[in-house]
Amino acid sequence: MPIHTFKCIDAHTCGNPVRLVVEGGPELQGKTMEEKRQHFLKKYDWVRTGLMFEPRGHDMMSGSILYPPHDPKNDGSILFIETSGCLPMCGHGTIGTMTIALEEGLIQPKVKGKVNLETPAGLVEISYSQPQDKVEWVRITNVKSYLAAQNLTVESSFLGALKFDVAFGGNFYAIVDPQSNFSGVQDFSAGELIQFSQEFRKRINEKYPDAFVHPENPAINGVTHMLWTGNPLNETSSSRNAVFYGDKAIDRSPCGTGTSARMAQLFTRGKLKLGEEFIHESYIGSTFVGKVERETTLDNKVAIIPSIQGWAKVYGRNTITIDTDDDPYAHGFQVI
Repeated sequence: MPIHTFKCIDAHTCGNPVRLVVEGGPELQGKTMEEKRQHFLKKYDWVRTGLMFEPRGHDMMSGSILYPPHDPKNDGSILFIETSGCLPMCGHGTIGTMTIALEEGLIQPKVKGKVNLETPAGLVEISYSQPQDKVEWVRITNVKSYLAAQNLTVESSFLGALKFDVAFGGNFYAIVDPQSNFSGVQDFSAGELIQFSQEFRKRINEKYPDAFVHPENPAINGVTHMLWTGNPLNETSSSRNAVFYGDKAIDRSPCGTGTSARMAQLFTRGKLKLGEEFIHESYIGSTFVGKVERETTLDNKVAIIPSIQGWAKVYGRNTITIDTDDDPYAHGFQVI
């Protein structure tokens, strides 16, 4: 059939979009969600680009597809589809997807208030509050997160030499803290940060090829995200960030995997304590509440098990068609 139909529910997590495909997602092969992710990328990536890129999506669009669990003890599994690709893990996407799935009855948790969700990056434990119809909040206990490298340097043609750390929180992040050549996100527009990030991320991966590979999953490799920090807008927040992902996106939410990476960096550097509340602020001012739940190790490195709590709001339902025979833009496009 040349016309493919997808029924979707749209929401946003603290400002960043989530489009859950509830009907029309492809059947995938694999014994784990990572294997299914690889099958999707080889055979069905046109679904991602068709639903996330223009004209059916936009530069910041993010989505997901739910699948049955591989282990019957768990409640479900998830594939993340975004303009930036199929991420191993997405915090804001998980919070938004769980909010939709619980409110719409798409997932029936074995234990009320708890969901065990299989992601390509590993098993994620979820708790939530749903006193009536609406989900008030979702808390993710994320995969092991760790500081992979400290005090690296790359030259920026815009800012000069910049020091940065690299941390993993589900994806690899280059974290740039305020320093002599970078005063903080509060002094730059989103457009400027996107321009800085495009060049800086490329130079990082050119200078440090093959330096960042997950020790348990080699398919997760390379710096894919930039996290620029700075002064918070609200005095009750711990820190503010602007997370760059894809080719030209600044996360409107505080970013769940970014918050995990940030906490791993701060904990390892002795700037965040076990169990201490970490209120992470996004570029637009929305917040996640993070916490280092426990200390662990990964590949002989200090690692943490972080939790991230946030909220999401459902705002739309739609049926999207992709006509692969007739529409020259069936697989989507990007302009800038």
